Formats: sequence, C-alpha cells, structure tokens
Amino acid sequence: MSVEELRPAELHTACDPEQFDFQTTEHLEPLEEILGQPRAVEAVRFGIDIQQEGYNIFALGPPGTGKRSVVMLYLQQRTARDHAPDDWCYVNNFQESHKPCALSVPAGRGPQLRRDMEHLLEDVRAALTATFESEEYRRRHQELEARVSQGHREGLEQVQQKAREKGLAVMPTPAGLALVPLGENGRPMPPDEARQLPAERREQLEQAGEELQEEMRTLMEQAPRAQREGRRQERELNEQTADAAVEPLIAELRRKYEGLPKVGAYLDAVKADLVESAEKIMTLLQKEQQAQESSSDEGPQPGMAGLPVPAGVLAANMMRRYAVNVLVSHDPHNGAPLVYEDHPTYPNVIGRTEHLAQMGTLLADFTLIKPGALHRANGGYLVLEAHKLLMQPMVWEGLKRALRARQIRIESLGQAAGFIQTVSLEPEPIPLDVKVVLLGTPMLYGMLRELDSDFAELFKVPADFDTQMDRDGENQALYARLIATLAQREQLKPFDRSAVARVIERSARMTGDSKRLSVHMRRVADLLHEAHYWARHEDHDTVTAADVDRAVEAQIYRCNRMHERLQEEIQRETLRVETTGERVGQLNGLAVFEFGDFYFGRPSRITARVRMGSGQVVDIEREVQLGGPTHSKGVLILSGFLTGRYARKLPLSLTASLVFEQSYGPIGGDSASSAELYALLSAIGEVPLRQSLAVTGSVDQHGRVQAIGGVNEKIEGFFEVCRTRGLTGEQGVLIPRANVQHLMLRADVVEAVGKGQFHIWAVETIDEGIEILTGLPAGEPDEKGHYPPDSVNGKVAAALAEYARQRRKFGPMMGKGPDGATGDKGKGPDEG
Repeated sequence: MSVEELRPAELHTACDPEQFDFQTTEHLEPLEEILGQPRAVEAVRFGIDIQQEGYNIFALGPPGTGKRSVVMLYLQQRTARDHAPDDWCYVNNFQESHKPCALSVPAGRGPQLRRDMEHLLEDVRAALTATFESEEYRRRHQELEARVSQGHREGLEQVQQKAREKGLAVMPTPAGLALVPLGENGRPMPPDEARQLPAERREQLEQAGEELQEEMRTLMEQAPRAQREGRRQERELNEQTADAAVEPLIAELRRKYEGLPKVGAYLDAVKADLVESAEKIMTLLQKEQQAQESSSDEGPQPGMAGLPVPAGVLAANMMRRYAVNVLVSHDPHNGAPLVYEDHPTYPNVIGRTEHLAQMGTLLADFTLIKPGALHRANGGYLVLEAHKLLMQPMVWEGLKRALRARQIRIESLGQAAGFIQTVSLEPEPIPLDVKVVLLGTPMLYGMLRELDSDFAELFKVPADFDTQMDRDGENQALYARLIATLAQREQLKPFDRSAVARVIERSARMTGDSKRLSVHMRRVADLLHEAHYWARHEDHDTVTAADVDRAVEAQIYRCNRMHERLQEEIQRETLRVETTGERVGQLNGLAVFEFGDFYFGRPSRITARVRMGSGQVVDIEREVQLGGPTHSKGVLILSGFLTGRYARKLPLSLTASLVFEQSYGPIGGDSASSAELYALLSAIGEVPLRQSLAVTGSVDQHGRVQAIGGVNEKIEGFFEVCRTRGLTGEQGVLIPRANVQHLMLRADVVEAVGKGQFHIWAVETIDEGIEILTGLPAGEPDEKGHYPPDSVNGKVAAALAEYARQRRKFGPMMGKGPDGATGDKGKGPDEG
C-alpha cells in the first residue's frame, strides 16, 4: 500500500485578503448581532421571555466567550420595554417596633413620600408648638387644673371647718394630715401646752379627732383618684389639642396619596401615634430648646463643640419613628431594573441592617435597613457570577430560599445560620419577582445539577455558549465586521484586509481546526489590542498583517520560556531524542504541554521490550501511577489488537513493557497509543524503526488510527528539534488522516515541506504507518490467514508463534496466565 505525503496546501488553510471588498475595517458596518452563538442566544431569549416560575437562566461556557456581554445586551433590550416596578419602603410598626412594615408605592413615588413625611414632621413640630403654647390651650389647661384642685380644696375646707368647731386644726405633715388642738387665740396649740390640758379636755379632743379621722382618710384616698382623673382629663385635652393640630396636615397627605390604601393606613397609624405621643414630643422639644438656649448663653464648651446635647438626641430619635426608609426606588421612565452584582456576599445579595453608635451603644431601627441585589433587581433581572456566589458562605442557600418562597426576608448571617438567638429586627418580607441569570463554566453547571437537587427546579434554562463557529465565506465576512466592531468600540486603528485575513487564520489556529473560527472573544480582543499596539509602535496608519504577526510572536515569546528550555535540553542531549538512524522497539512519540493559553509540543522516546510470558502488556507509567486512566486505556487496547490479529488460534505468549523514557510527570490521554503499538510491533518482530520520524494518533483494537488533539503543536515541536539539528529531508511526522482538516501549521513548517526538507504523512491504519516507519510492506494475510514472511506482520506473527512453541516446551514449569494459557507460576497479571 502507498501513502502519499501531504502537500503544502493541505497544511494551512489560508484566508485570501482579495475575497474582501473593503480596504480597511473603518469602511465596514458594525456587527449588531451576536456572532457564532445561535444556540445560546435562543436560550437567553427564551429564558427572558418565559414568565413561569423556575425558568431562571444558567449561562455556561468557558471564561472569555462573551457570556456576560450577550446576557447584558439582551437584558438591556428587554428592560427598556418592561414597566418599572413599584418602589419599596420600610416604615415603623407602631405596635411592634422590632417588626418594621414593608410599604410599596408606584415607581418614583418612594422618595416623594419620604420628603412629604419630612415636611409633615416639620409642620407637626411647628403646629404642636404653636397649639400647645396658645392662649386657648393655656386657658383650658388652667381651667382643668383649677377644677381638679378646687375639689380637693373644698373637701379639705369642710374637714377643717368641722375640726375648728371641735377645737382642732388640720395640719399637713410629711406623713399626711394631722389634728392639732386649737388654743384660745384660734391658733394651733404647741405640743407642750397641749400636754398640760386637763385630762377631761384631752379625752374630748381625742374623741373628736377619732370622729374626724375617717373623713380625713376618705379625703386622702380621694386625692390620688382626683389626681388620676385630672391626669386623664389632661391627656384627653392634650390628645384633642394634638388631633386638632395634626389632622389637617395628615388629611392633606391622605388626599395626595388617595388610591393607595396601604399609604392611607400608614398615615392613620402615624396620626394616632403622634396624637398619643404629643405630650412626650412637646416635653422633649422644650428640653431641646432649653438646652440650646443654655448652650448659646454659656458659649461653646471645651471638647464639646459639634456634639448634640442629649435632649436633642432624644427629640431626633423620637421623630425618627415617623421617617420613611426608601429601600429601592425606580425611575418610571427607565423600565425594569437590571443589576449585576460583582461581589455577591450575603448582605450584598439578601440585604442587611446596619447599626448606629449612640451614647456608647449600638442601636438598630427600620431606618437602618439597607437593600441587597435582590431588592434592587426586584421586578427585573439579576446577573451573578456562579463561582463568586458559591465562594461566599450561606449566599447560595439564601438565594434559593428567596426564589422558592418568592419573597426577600432580611436577616443577618448569624440569624440565617441559626447562631444568633437574641431579639433583633425582623423586617416584613418583601414579595419577590425577579429573573436570575447565573454565569459559570460547564463543569460548574454539571456539578450543581448533579449535587444540588434544587438547582434543576430553579434554573431550568441552560444557555450553552460555544467557543467555535463554522469557517466559510459568509462567516469570514461576518468575522471581518466583528473585527471592525471591536476596533471601533475600543478605539483601535483600522485593520486593513491583510490584517483581517491574518486574524481569521490565527482564529482558526486558536480552535485547532482549519474549518472553524474562534468566538472566544477575550482572546480575539487581546490579539486586536496587541496588533494595534505594534502598529502604533511602528507608526502605521492602519494595522497590517505584519503587525498581527508581530503580536502573535510577542504572545508566544512571553510564554515559551519552558518550551525553549526543553528544546535546549534536547539539543544538549540531556533529554534524549534521536532523529537519525534506526532502532528496534523505539519511536518518537509526541505530547502537548500547556502554559496558560500557550500550547507547545515536545517529542518523547517511547520504548518497548518483549519476552516470552503470559500475554501481558505492562504499562510502566500506570504501574508507578504516572499514567492517567485514558492513557492506561490506550495501552490496554494494544493487547486487544495483538490478540485479535496474531493470537486468534494460539495463546498470546509474551510479556511486554512500554514506557515513556525520561518522563517524570503525569501522562494523560491516549494520543501516543499508535506510537506505542509501532514500538511494540518493532520489538516483537525485531524490525527497526526510522528515528527521523515521530508519530501521534490513538488506535482502536482493529488497528485504525484515530484523531487526537493538539496536532499542530505536536508537529511543530518535532520540527523545531529537527530544524535545530539540521533538516536532512528524511525527517517527518505521521498523523491520523482525520486530523488533516485540523492543520493550521506555521509558515516555516509549510515552507520546509514545500522544499522537501520535512514530510508529513496522514495514515488511516497501523499497516500504513508501519510501512513508512520500517520501509517494509505490512503484509496482507492469505486464505489461511498467513502473512508473507518478509512483511512486518509476518515477522511479528512468526515471533509470537515461536513464543507459543517455547512456552509449550516449558509447560510443566508454567502456571496459567490470565487468558487461560500457561504462564509464570505464582504471578498474576499485575505482578509480572
């Protein structure tokens, strides 16, 4: 069989600048649509439009794919059409002050209500002061005091009159009223004189005193009742006076907010509390005024300038009871809110209650309640980064609880976790109507869906963002408009069409596929910015292809220190890689290493050793726990290939070991399995392999070579080793046929292939590859399944048959192997 080398045109799919009908991107219309994301865009539109519960959106894709930009663009378009939601306020609950009431008003009227209440309180202070200092109030208050005192005075006068008639006087003492004998002059008799009275007279006075004691006791009991009644009448007078002062002011506000029953009910509660607290308010206002007058007379005190006097603090706190805390307010003309919360801590999302330091203590009331992102986005849309959300304690659970209950309940982190049991503010929950969009990676989406049973119920719309799009003429024209849009938006120099073509070629290289273009917007935008930098550095009017090439070279240079060190160690033969001659059981495999966004290839020697044994192919990397599961799977497939092709009628009687020489780190993937199979066949048939060639590709049990990733980097990695040592025209690389469509090789590699200095073959089967590597025919089986003896397959089959004969010869000394054949006695398949 004959495998043709790949031609230079197959190694790099160029973008012809002549296909574009513009000279620079400044002549192109900006791209208004989202490029390369039809599935994600449709999902975002659906998730925004559907109004069913649980249809929140999870936008998933690798970082830099433009998830946030797309989501914000469509949400901005939608919010402009939506109606602005109501404003939300917190007001005092006059019955239970630790449970503030939530109050909603039409959009934009929350701040107006707050100002109206501030003006109301100013008017109330003035009205109460004027009313309670009026002549009418003083007259009525004096009349009330006179009535109360007159009743007590008349009762006392009656008792005094009866006492005088019986020769006694009623005298007030600290312990109450006392009876004292009267002298002949009508004045109370001194105690010494009273003791000198005749016994008969003293007895008469004592009897008279006992008769008066009952009346005096009744009088003393009536006095507190009279005072209480007077106090009650005084309160009624104060309330009537306050009601007369406050009612016209409240009535004016009621008319202004007519049609809002909740506001009306709140104003009624405010009026009732103002009327009930009018006396206390007036007392505090009077003390405040006295304190201010005293402070003004004495002048500023040292160290006390600017500090409010206690009476002023008490009065201010008293009036705070009637303030309105506008939690969120919306412009009625700006549509629904759109909130992106970059720092989603629990308070920033759910809300919080702040504390005010006053007189050495921390106080909290409804005026210190602050909104979270859910409050600001209520009635609209909230966008959050999933990984940031999950990094903060309790936020994910708090968000789910709010979405399930459809209400926002403000509580501290300690309350949410159940750590705090003390009495604190319990604001009334606010109804929640919000569409949440989470941004995250596919891995995070899969983990949440697998591990959190609530996730699928709350986020039913996945918007899957791709990193690639098809590369065809239409899409290349759209890509040019994308470059123009980014250049105009970022104020970059215009890109000429040669630069656009080069960006498109680099975009295809980013995807590792000549038929695809990258829509990883971050990497594309970075390339444009850096090309603009070099164009400005060279004082170019427009960005050219040379500027794009310079930007790519600079990107690689910044990241390829490790790559250069490895190449240096290979040239110094510290890392041994042979590029000349022939070896049995040895071949150059190719691997890809990653450093950030930079990938590079490195050749590694793969060696195989065989001996008679029990049919095992030992993966040394797996035995020392350096090989990953995929790599180990690829090695195990080799056993299936050997058994299926060469040992269908006789036992597989060999033990083979495979290893990546000078490999000291983990090995993943199965892209070297074809190279390992070539090395294994070479070792079994003792057929030398060309060391000037390197191989990549995985293999199945039928010997078909399968596609792998990083094909461009792998080819270029081996090419650099060969170029440094000198291109002989014998070196080259074998790749899977399926990978030809992915080739976007560098210009120097394509040029070397065109000159015959380097070769690239695309193979579909192991037989095609082994012929190139050995220069011998692979060999086809005849009718009896026998291979030609001079072919590679014939040599391998003969060697395996000889192993089987030798094994039968030592049969009595052999145990049973894993396939039922005899093997090394006392050793299992993982011990040999």
